[in-house]
Amino acid sequence: MNALLDVQALEAFYGRTKALHGVSFSMATGGITTILGANGAGKTTTLRAISRMVRTTGTIRFEGEALERRATEDVVQLGIAHAPEGRGTFVHLTVEENLRLGAWGRRERGNLKDDFERVFGYFPVLHERRRQAAGTLSGGEQQMLAVARALMLRPRLLLLDEPSLGLAPLVVREIFRILRTINQTGVSILLVEQNAALALDLADHVFLLETGRVVMEGPSDVLRKDDAIRRAYLGY
Repeated sequence: MNALLDVQALEAFYGRTKALHGVSFSMATGGITTILGANGAGKTTTLRAISRMVRTTGTIRFEGEALERRATEDVVQLGIAHAPEGRGTFVHLTVEENLRLGAWGRRERGNLKDDFERVFGYFPVLHERRRQAAGTLSGGEQQMLAVARALMLRPRLLLLDEPSLGLAPLVVREIFRILRTINQTGVSILLVEQNAALALDLADHVFLLETGRVVMEGPSDVLRKDDAIRRAYLGY
């Protein structure tokens, strides 16, 4: 496998509390990988560890580059964009200003015209709302803005944390349709998502976390048929 991201023996800490216990996984270039698990399993912490937002031990390599000693801004410049849980939009700034901030961390900041055209092509409603304050958008529109802002980085890897949280089913399906389109343009996606059925439909590979440990992994079409996963996460 041509590994875009390789994580080995990862442990993460909040103060003295250990949240991850020797997590190891690899992610293929061009793929969509989802991390499943109950609340508190360590899914969000895994994304935060990759983005260098928590203290860790172990190794994290992105395209062969070690990330452990890098600052968050260095990770961004390497081409890893993080759309966190809760969207994290700057509510008093306009949609367009939020998008410009998304491009700030990348190595080449010029020539934003193509980037705006691309994200407005994915999310036409953001073009209509481009001069509105982000705080006036609906929940679904704010989630679209969070994804669009991450794409302004021109990432090779997109980290997504709970993109369906609190949204109506029709909006969620539209966002996931767009995520598939984004992936087809060459952007790899690492997805944390409580809606396991949606995540399994989108992803090609799955890792299951329990209490900070990987307890199962495999292709999504295989794990979808696993009785334990069906009962615990799919409800049938």
